[in-house]
Amino acid sequence: MIYSKTFLRAFRILQVNGYRIPLIKYRTAAGVEHSKILDSLNNGFKTVVDVGANRGQFALVARRHFPAAKIVSFEPLKEPATIFRNVFSSDPTVVLHEIAIGPENKEMLIHVSRADDSSSLLPIASLQSKLFPGTEETEERKVIVRRLEVILGSEDIEQPALLKIDVQGFEKEVLEGCRAQLPCFSYIYVECSFMELYAGQALAHEVVMFLDECGFVLAGIYNLYYSKDGIAVQGDFLFKRRESH
Repeated sequence: MIYSKTFLRAFRILQVNGYRIPLIKYRTAAGVEHSKILDSLNNGFKTVVDVGANRGQFALVARRHFPAAKIVSFEPLKEPATIFRNVFSSDPTVVLHEIAIGPENKEMLIHVSRADDSSSLLPIASLQSKLFPGTEETEERKVIVRRLEVILGSEDIEQPALLKIDVQGFEKEVLEGCRAQLPCFSYIYVECSFMELYAGQALAHEVVMFLDECGFVLAGIYNLYYSKDGIAVQGDFLFKRRESH
């Protein structure tokens, strides 16, 4: 019998007590596709910084794998942020800031997608909605953008720490906004694209080059998504802090 990927993912989620209620009650599906990667790190992270948190999909998996970690999440859109807070209402070690992270402290327009987890601070390109139907822009809103250091000082990031970024094309800008704190992180886990899904976005090789200059090496690429033509579109890139000699 052949099962769809959606069915198999839902089945995996429903097998875990901590994932079942968020899925059924809040329609928040834990990001189980990240489980093997987080298992392989086995670092016992004490801090997880989650930029682009949406409804808490990644935070749910991070909580399961690193039960003692403080999770600090960022989500600028009100609707998914409200769901996130409901999902983690009984967990005092998860904190959500309803702002975006970027290179400058200012207000910006966010391009809200019909699928809110595809929203971006960059305009949604036609290729995005072509490859992912239902992700076209529906409106623009003003959101608050801050550099990470405004919210978290280096002394607030207990090590070892993980930085996760999933911001739909705004990755390099977020990294620039985190530059002062990058030395605090052992690993950085960021979704990168090989083609321009959002107007003006930095592509995967540019993110790799930026982080190389900041002292991080590419440790693996996971969850690759391919177009119907077999062309790689995007994936999750894991970077490890380069050890000093």
